[in-house]
Amino acid sequence: MNDTTQAAASAPTINPDYSAYLAREAERDRLAAELLPANKASLFGALEAAGIVIVVVTFDGCGDSGQIESIEARDTHNNVVALPEDRIEVIKAPWEGTEPERQTLPAREAIEEMAYRFLEQTHGGWEDNEGAYGEFSFDVATRTITLEYNERFIDTKYSEHEF
Repeated sequence: MNDTTQAAASAPTINPDYSAYLAREAERDRLAAELLPANKASLFGALEAAGIVIVVVTFDGCGDSGQIESIEARDTHNNVVALPEDRIEVIKAPWEGTEPERQTLPAREAIEEMAYRFLEQTHGGWEDNEGAYGEFSFDVATRTITLEYNERFIDTKYSEHEF
């Protein structure tokens, strides 16, 4: 059969709408930023009630794999203490759709989800190749979350000489 017009007409068309994808991601980021103050208030309120002054979350990743290494809470005397067992309401921007999703999570899971979201938001691909490591500090007194981020890379210096 030499007629390729019929075969070409029936072939599936792959035409991803990248601009629509970017618009959905921008809307999701906007919604997540809008929800952040309420999520921080819930989390910091529970931490404060438990006598916690700071939570430090360490992460490390490379070679297409990365994870939270530890979540450590400290009290006013700098003693390591357990995170509260209380469940905290977290409002999340969904991957699909526009309505926020409400979940009630243990404090540890809420902290972990926030840390992963912030890494995705600021340094997507942090776990790839040589990777990155660092820590988040959740400061209860100031109600701030600070990311200290260290990216690994391989450096090459080339020179050529002709004599």
